[in-house]
Amino acid sequence: MDEKELKEKAVKYLKTHYGEDTVSMDVTNNGVVNGDGILSVDCTVSVGGSHSDWSKKFHFKGGQVLRMDWKRR
Repeated sequence: MDEKELKEKAVKYLKTHYGEDTVSMDVTNNGVVNGDGILSVDCTVSVGGSHSDWSKKFHFKGGQVLRMDWKRR
């Protein structure tokens, strides 16, 4: 599973679980090995036309996002 696929899963997770549209996403650390680990990103998301900047950590297990941690930047 490459970084592009991980980012696509993260974007889909944000849309499905939080209704967030991803404006931009930059990987700050990729600790995912064989589908397990943490993908850290800095991203800008849009909800209802309002943009906000976040640092998010996506926890992957078996190639799927289990959960996410976040903090505003």
